[in-house]
Amino acid sequence: MKVALFVPCYIDQFYPQVGIATLQLLEKLGVQAHFPAQQTCCGQPLANSGCERDALPIYKHFVETFSDYDYVVAPSGSCVYHVRKHFDKLDQTADVQHVRGAAYDLIDFISTVLNVTEIPGAFPHKVGLHLSCHGQRGLHQANESEMTPVRDGQLRRLMASLDGIELTQLNRNDECCGFGGTFCVSEAGISARMGQDRVADHVLNGTQVLTGSDMSCLMHLEGIVRRAKLPIKVMHAAEILNGVVNG
Repeated sequence: MKVALFVPCYIDQFYPQVGIATLQLLEKLGVQAHFPAQQTCCGQPLANSGCERDALPIYKHFVETFSDYDYVVAPSGSCVYHVRKHFDKLDQTADVQHVRGAAYDLIDFISTVLNVTEIPGAFPHKVGLHLSCHGQRGLHQANESEMTPVRDGQLRRLMASLDGIELTQLNRNDECCGFGGTFCVSEAGISARMGQDRVADHVLNGTQVLTGSDMSCLMHLEGIVRRAKLPIKVMHAAEILNGVVNG
């Protein structure tokens, strides 16, 4: 199995520890992932801003970079969703179709490709899960409250397998954080208020550590936590899982 690690722009620039944790976690799970040095962006910021035609060269470069790999794994559901759904704007060559199908969010890859259902290790904290819109509704990694009241999903199952962990029962389980990529710039007030509402639910229900599999959402929520000086630590799921698994 030939696996490539794709590190999104905001992780590369602001949260490099998440990229490192992802690589180390994959290694601990028996996957020797490669990091193609020529990789750049997936093109999502341009597309979100209405400039998708300008993003096409970025899409093409992405395909050229990762076409030789069986899987492309990223700690970001939003970037993976963009590759899978928006690369339909390219001519659907064999390489393009292959890369679209090969792109996996880290948690999805662990759960469905590696078939890992339990993670050995302990994390004795009260942990609140944030389910990103792209991961939950786009990649179908968790149940949607619009469809069923059952709270289930890939991230929840992996986290629940850790010894000593307590998962926060939120009042509104799968609300959007309000980040929305460039939405947080064009509609800053609405974006901030949505994030504040999301964080307030975690505070109300006693979350000590807030986690998820999409660092863009967590970045937005962490900014709100820091500004309000709240007693919540924000961590990507890769950081938690990598920290508890022995190498």
